[in-house]
Amino acid sequence: MYETLGLDILPRQAAILLGLALGLAFGVLAEVSKFCFRRAVAGPIGERRDAAGVWLAGLSTAILGTQLAVAQGLISFDAHRFLAADLPWVAIILGGLMFGAGMVLTRGCVSRLTVLTGSGNLRAALVLVVFAVVAHATLKGILAPLRTTLGAITVPLHSATLPGSAVIWTVILAGGAALAAWRFSARGRDLALGALIGLLVPLAWIGTGYVLFDEFDPIAMESLSFTSPSAETLFWTVAASSIPAGFGTGLIGGVILGALISSLSARRFQWQSFENPRQTGRYLAGAALMGVGGVLAGGCTVGAGLSGVPTLSLAAILALVSIGLGGALTARLIQGDASLSAASQATRQGQPAA
Repeated sequence: MYETLGLDILPRQAAILLGLALGLAFGVLAEVSKFCFRRAVAGPIGERRDAAGVWLAGLSTAILGTQLAVAQGLISFDAHRFLAADLPWVAIILGGLMFGAGMVLTRGCVSRLTVLTGSGNLRAALVLVVFAVVAHATLKGILAPLRTTLGAITVPLHSATLPGSAVIWTVILAGGAALAAWRFSARGRDLALGALIGLLVPLAWIGTGYVLFDEFDPIAMESLSFTSPSAETLFWTVAASSIPAGFGTGLIGGVILGALISSLSARRFQWQSFENPRQTGRYLAGAALMGVGGVLAGGCTVGAGLSGVPTLSLAAILALVSIGLGGALTARLIQGDASLSAASQATRQGQPAA
């Protein structure tokens, strides 16, 4: 396929441009729609239904598009890490819980923080840097023994995907997500934006796994994700002469640029920073948790969730459920601590607790 395009650039270079184009689209769409998994599970109560609707609309189209590409023989996940025969369940569950807790502490999952970075949020920018460093340390650095130790605890799978017919599961998951999205969100525009974000997932799978496939210069088949690409982008930025850029680098750069363009054009761009040292510490702790958790779980809410679930991978589904559970539990704990603090302060002041 790539040879028929007659391009004068290598597949790896074309992959960077593909990532940049998809990142631009994601950045614009996510900035406008406030696309964020955290808001759906642990955001303000009044915003959760709309946020869930937008996210589920994206998941629905991602599942349909990805499985249609598989059915047409354009791509196959047989050799992909999502379909590994041994399930590292301890690493996935623990990593998902850690990532979920971290995204609540930082008030955004990594994809959302990348978008916020483009719209002038310096808190998000610092979190991304710390997240990338910790993720890289977990992948290849001082924390790698933790990853390998937990990853060695596995359970063998007869099938790494949901059992039974892929068509049936596609109808159930995509249809259920679409129905829930319609019931959760009353704004048709936001649902449409979420659906367009979801379509970027199969476009990336097809682009890297079919259009740019070249047996003489192979590139990894990948889709939207933010854990490994964030680490790659950071270290490419500081050592470009020895670390080559790839699809993920183009994706991260495109998301930031797309969010910048969108926020500037709509006059939503605003410089923001930390309010006090306590907030800074909370955000840094959350960034570290997400860095370790994202690697252990095999991806973030987008990498393991929006891109992974459409492969019908049990590992990806387990990761997304663990992330959601970690986020919901952490939000409950924070709310409980806030209530206790308010009650304690009222008691000290001689007032009845609310």
